[in-house]
Amino acid sequence: MSDVTIICRDNGPLRVAGKFVIQDAQGNSFDLSGRAMISLCRCGASANKPFCDGAHRQAGFSSTVQATKLPPPAPNPST
Repeated sequence: MSDVTIICRDNGPLRVAGKFVIQDAQGNSFDLSGRAMISLCRCGASANKPFCDGAHRQAGFSSTVQATKLPPPAPNPST
């Protein structure tokens, strides 16, 4: 069982729940103020990226997600 669950919400954000850390490109952790659930922007319209602020509604963002099996990963040439 995973410590983190990510739900792809149709026409909306990625909903992240569980015990997680979110870091910027420099490795600095965001202060999530004890939250165990957050929403990450998928539409690019949020003024508070990487977090969702509901702007997908005004932007008309549309995306339906269905779980599928990914193909096997490409071989790593360095191994």
